[in-house]
Amino acid sequence: MTDHDETKGPEGYKVEAVERWVTENVAGLTPPLQWTRLQGGHSNLTYQIEDTEGRKAVIRRPPQGQLLPKAHDMSREWALISALGPTSVPVPAALGFCESPDITGAWFYVMGMIDGHPLYNSEDTNRWVPETQRQKMAFSFIDVLAALHEVDPDEVGLGDLGKKENYVGRQLKTWYRSWTSSVEPAQFDDPRAHELQEYFLENMPDQGPARVVHGDYGLHNCLIGPDCTIAAVVDWEISTLGDPLADLAYALNQWPDPTDAEPFPPEAATAPPGFPSRTALTQRYADKTGRDLSRLNYYIGFNRWKTAAIVHGVYARYLEGKKSTDGIDLEEMRERISRSLTLAEEAVQKLN
Repeated sequence: MTDHDETKGPEGYKVEAVERWVTENVAGLTPPLQWTRLQGGHSNLTYQIEDTEGRKAVIRRPPQGQLLPKAHDMSREWALISALGPTSVPVPAALGFCESPDITGAWFYVMGMIDGHPLYNSEDTNRWVPETQRQKMAFSFIDVLAALHEVDPDEVGLGDLGKKENYVGRQLKTWYRSWTSSVEPAQFDDPRAHELQEYFLENMPDQGPARVVHGDYGLHNCLIGPDCTIAAVVDWEISTLGDPLADLAYALNQWPDPTDAEPFPPEAATAPPGFPSRTALTQRYADKTGRDLSRLNYYIGFNRWKTAAIVHGVYARYLEGKKSTDGIDLEEMRERISRSLTLAEEAVQKLN
């Protein structure tokens, strides 16, 4: 949440112009609208809008100011929820997309309001998902990911969402470049980052047919409905085409398992009792998709290594003074980099 004063109206939206556009382009909504800021969403300016009849929807636009070229891509999110709407993957209804910055200074879109809650931590889980419903919710979580990976992108109009080949190879290149360029400002290097990158390049499995990969699939980007199943998947802005097993491994890394060497963070959304193990979720995905998961630990290790590179880059920006360190535990962040590399090593060792 920013320091924007909501009494002056919704941040980033020229209300009169937007409501005029909604009147002309979104069926079933009758302005004037009540605007309510929603939490989460990677700093995109996301609001619930409610019309004169009490009908609700969600409107979303990028943050204000200069953005990186591919950041906060509203057209990508719109393309995905539009294309996936008719499939078995639950997404909010695609209601309207505006690509004229004249209306409010940026592209924006309107989607259906979902009765559901993301889970960011164990407190959210305890609030929204009773222990007796947690297995059902976890199985729904993995079933939705399996359903996404069964969608043929060409058949739903998403064949040009990204390059289809060499997804992991491209990721390795991107994040290794991030690591090496961050070493000096971070004043921190770890030989394991380089050794693992080399290992992943030399032992890369064949990708198989490209599928839509969410890129950040977790309970923080799923809306859990009143029946404790996944009512919708949101935040598709970094989705692309690639290797579904990399997407699966990222999702599984957020779930504990009895085989884990280290205890799971007690504040994690998946830490409370009642959930099936990571192994059980892996088996369910295999049963649903028929995919060969014998090399899954490669992808688990790759994702741990990628996490280390991402955190390393953020750590470097803090040390350079590019981000405020108020309330930030830099020592813990540095430990997280090392911990992620250790977990990557452990995954790789299971392959040998």
